[in-house]
Amino acid sequence: MAARARTATIALAAMCFSADHSASFMIRSSAFFPSRRLGSFAASTELNEDTPTENSLDRRSILVGAASAAAAVTAAHPSQANAMSTKSRTEGYEIQKDEREWASVLSPTQYDILRNGGTERPYSSVLEGEDRPGSFVCAGCGTPLFESSAKFHSGTGWPSFATALPGVEVENVSPVQANLIGAELRCKTCGGHLGDVFQDGFLFVGTPAFKSGKRFCIDGSALIFKPSDGSEDVVGDTTPTQADKSKLPSFLEPPKITPRDQL
Repeated sequence: MAARARTATIALAAMCFSADHSASFMIRSSAFFPSRRLGSFAASTELNEDTPTENSLDRRSILVGAASAAAAVTAAHPSQANAMSTKSRTEGYEIQKDEREWASVLSPTQYDILRNGGTERPYSSVLEGEDRPGSFVCAGCGTPLFESSAKFHSGTGWPSFATALPGVEVENVSPVQANLIGAELRCKTCGGHLGDVFQDGFLFVGTPAFKSGKRFCIDGSALIFKPSDGSEDVVGDTTPTQADKSKLPSFLEPPKITPRDQL
């Protein structure tokens, strides 16, 4: 069983990074170091100056291949798992606009993610490093989605949360898919794509996710941060001035040692 699990891990890694986008893949630990998409991997990717469309990944197409590889190796055949959600992003939602209207009120990056289900590059959103008290709302309609108290640093390069507010809609998938490749998240008000939720929160010891058991992995460009102190809103599709890709999540940081002469 362990050998099959290792084989599935290798297959998933190969599928997940077979896209044409420039990316360097590295397993940072022989144990678990979660990446956005799969609980055992971490991807480090060079930021570039490409246009938002060229700089985004096709989340679902990558996950379809990864899920297929895992299913073939582990012989898991979920009856309801479907990596490509066919649910409309318009019908049934309170706020509806035609695509031309959405394109006129959203930036190209916001539109690609919220309306097309795209995925931003890791560390490309200023909100990944946002630690002030406040709330995160939908960039498309302003619906409250996450509280800052639930945010933690996963080391994946995407804003991560342990819990979500009622304004977040979770894709209805089988338990097998939920554990293998996660479930899509949308804004419950406008249907905009937000990211994915994974059942690997237990890996993040010392964070709120360890208690919730979940990791809500969100595209920062789908969000706007509203600080509690009333200062200016922070739009998530803003690129940080410096992307600290070497930063580790707190649970992987080495212990701080006090010099003997300071004891």
